[in-house]
Amino acid sequence: MKQTRNDIRNVAIIAHVDHGKTTLVDELLKQSGVFRENQEVRERVMDSNDIERERGITILSKNTAVSYKGTKINIIDTPGHADFGGEVERVLKMVNGVILVVDAFEGPMPQTRFVLSKAMSLKLPVIVCVNKIDRPEARPKEVIDEVLELFLELDADDSQLDCPFVFASAKGGFASLDPDVKGTSMEPLFDTILKAIPAPEGDPDAGTQLLISTIDYNEYVGRIGVGKVDNGSVKVNQEVVIVNHHEPDKTRKVKISKLYEFDGLNKVEVKEASIGSIVAISGISDIHIGDTICDPDAPNPIPFQKISEPTIAIDFCVNDSPLAGLEGKFVTSRHLRERLFRELNTDVSLRVEETDSTDRFKVSGRGELHLSVLIENMRREGFEFAVSKAEVLYKEDEKGKRLEPMEIAYVDVPEEYSGTVIEKLSQRKGELKEMGHASGGYTRLIFSIPSRGLIGYRGDFMTDTKGNGILNTIFDGYGPYKGDIAYRSQGSLIAFESGESVTYGLFNAQERGILFIGPGEKVYSGMVIGQTGKTEDIEVNVCKKKQLTNTRSSAADEALRLTPPKILSLEQALDFIDTDELLEVTPTKLRIRKKILDPLMRKRAGFKKQ
Repeated sequence: MKQTRNDIRNVAIIAHVDHGKTTLVDELLKQSGVFRENQEVRERVMDSNDIERERGITILSKNTAVSYKGTKINIIDTPGHADFGGEVERVLKMVNGVILVVDAFEGPMPQTRFVLSKAMSLKLPVIVCVNKIDRPEARPKEVIDEVLELFLELDADDSQLDCPFVFASAKGGFASLDPDVKGTSMEPLFDTILKAIPAPEGDPDAGTQLLISTIDYNEYVGRIGVGKVDNGSVKVNQEVVIVNHHEPDKTRKVKISKLYEFDGLNKVEVKEASIGSIVAISGISDIHIGDTICDPDAPNPIPFQKISEPTIAIDFCVNDSPLAGLEGKFVTSRHLRERLFRELNTDVSLRVEETDSTDRFKVSGRGELHLSVLIENMRREGFEFAVSKAEVLYKEDEKGKRLEPMEIAYVDVPEEYSGTVIEKLSQRKGELKEMGHASGGYTRLIFSIPSRGLIGYRGDFMTDTKGNGILNTIFDGYGPYKGDIAYRSQGSLIAFESGESVTYGLFNAQERGILFIGPGEKVYSGMVIGQTGKTEDIEVNVCKKKQLTNTRSSAADEALRLTPPKILSLEQALDFIDTDELLEVTPTKLRIRKKILDPLMRKRAGFKKQ
């Protein structure tokens, strides 16, 4: 007999990047009394890792729970970036409704469409929260129309179209049901959650059924499975079996050793949990997303969405440059292998494959951001390694034709830059599908473009639009191969000999292009120290000192003026490197180098290619 559990609500917060959902969760936690009166709480408390805090993005979905009027509200904060879309898809299986956060100025953005379409396909009720209502340029009434238009485009049914709207300022800590009336607290949003989000249903007397939707990892207890109890109840020391919808042959008997529920930001140990509860289970060694924990007498797996396949791959190699091992703590292939395979514990969209060389691993992910976050994390942990240029993963159809991953790119730019953007994306095999007006006097361009056409483009895009453009992409399946793309029209400036860069050598080199290093840097033969304006690579000697002579001219003592070097960030460096180059990553430095360091061997390899 199905029953409803009225003292629980399970809700996910979904939104486009930077529309304020993590800040909104902060306020809900504060106003529900999770923190003490005098407790100091940092901003975006849910973004727990350093990279999330620095970049202002959520990478991993997070669970929290608050109590309001005797009801426990389990809240899941989800990522907004397309590279972490796999997280969103799975999390929605745990909830009974979603809060869609939309910026009161920007309105619905491409990622809003992506996450909303996932919720719609699961027939989840939606609360629309128009956030940042106190922005000077906020336009809530137009945003309501834009959201409803998006609902219609996504074939929403009548009940979804009839969704409640709440107007809030997460930063100001208030919500209201009327765009013209400023609220005083978050109560209107809490009340709307209780009213509009259905309570979880299930059969408390049936056998246990619990689908694992996300995986957490802890050094001390190993893998932790998080999921919602769909039927029955789950107890500590209970004997259960693990089954999987996509692997019918898989059945394994296990025992539940530890059981937790969420309370505020903490996990609290419990002895038992029943239908509708979101729980964490530790002590099961190789538990995976999509596994169903069942009663041994009724092993029925719950269907779930297959995890999206990776579309892009990078080679991680042991660093073998002349400066290898000087800056990193973990440098061997054993260290690298252990760390990459450990990442698979929590990141299910990642693939790690061994290659024919023990020093090289092929790592595939959902996009450049997905992989750059892993690289940055490893770098901060003291790893030293080298990575290749990102390359897309191809497929073949039944006729043996090559297929490649395609993306839809949504570009918002001031009108004067749209010509440059169209020209650049067309060169990268992009096809302009639509052109129209976006909010704030911007032009909206929609392209269909191969994923490889976007590799290395973001840096150019920011330069071409003077930092005013917005570029968002969504994976759009596989399409026929579109032909070759020239990634980079400029060559590299390559160091001619090993040593330390000096002002005199750099002064002569800077006439040839843009430098990436300043004086006093260690360099080696084959290291890329800048970018030329020409198409071919140029070798320069930046270690060359000025020859001293007996005679002194009046101009000899004038200081040599160096243009400040262009210091590349990790993303810019990954964008810049070409297919014959590697990026050397250490805890303190990023160096670009040629794969073949010896100039003679490099020339020979170049001739063989032609």
